Amino acid sequence: MSEYKKAVFAGGCFWCMVEPFDSLPGIQSVISGFTGGHVENPTYNEVVRGGTGHTEAVEITYDPDKISYEELVEIYWRQTDPTDAAGQFADRGDSYRPVIYYSNEDERQIAEKSKRNLEENGPFNDPIVTSIEPIEPFYAAEDYHQDFYKKESAHYNRYSVGSGRVPFLNKHWENNK
Repeated sequence: MSEYKKAVFAGGCFWCMVEPFDSLPGIQSVISGFTGGHVENPTYNEVVRGGTGHTEAVEITYDPDKISYEELVEIYWRQTDPTDAAGQFADRGDSYRPVIYYSNEDERQIAEKSKRNLEENGPFNDPIVTSIEPIEPFYAAEDYHQDFYKKESAHYNRYSVGSGRVPFLNKHWENNK
């Protein structure tokens, strides 16, 4: 049995980044939170007001014997607009920018290779601008943000469609589930 590993991805609103990973084989947990900033233990209100430098993200704890980092990166791409560095869908600003965080050189190379492949073979005409950056401390968001898609499913479904995320993903990714 292998030890669990962690992967951190930012792709706009963290509510929408949990569900795609949550029920996959090998996933132990998906936590909504913040990373990349200069304030320790930021609150949601501090992050959305700006000035903390944090990005909304998810921290995925996974079993690499059941799902690889490479597979997680491929799933990540299909949840975002990798051509928009200024935010994701209706959510604008640095706290919503798309980022793949890596914790070692192997993960960096996997992410870079995957990005090149998406640039060369993906469904987008615009450049792929998702950033690939070294992992930084991750801070879990408040409890009411955790598993939001389960706890507030009607609100979550309205938001994911109304923000433009679901229509975009359906348009650009065949068989997105």
